Amino acid sequence: MAITLYGIPNCDQVKKARTWLDAHGRPHVFHDVKKAGLTPALIEGWLQQQGWEVLLNRKGTTWRTLPDERKAAIVDAHSAAALMLESPSIIKRPVLAADGAIHVGFSDDAYQQIFQK
Repeated sequence: MAITLYGIPNCDQVKKARTWLDAHGRPHVFHDVKKAGLTPALIEGWLQQQGWEVLLNRKGTTWRTLPDERKAAIVDAHSAAALMLESPSIIKRPVLAADGAIHVGFSDDAYQQIFQK
């Protein structure tokens, strides 16, 4: 099973996910979304599996620092995707791509269920 973990290296949730994968012998590729960037096709694929409301992190610093008019303009998948491409740190982290499925966020229980198969 090919596993790619998307995120930012200094994010606590990404660190926990990477530690979990290592501790459970799950080799993976880490993709730094800020340094390596994202493509429109990748974001579109994520949005097909997870709604834009799930992927858009409205609790983080990046969202809070956006001007109110920019926040108000995010009304659908298209506008959310444009913002995610413009500012990848707005994406809820980590995004785990494993076995053709996308999982957003980290919890020990969720990862145990994902890799139980």
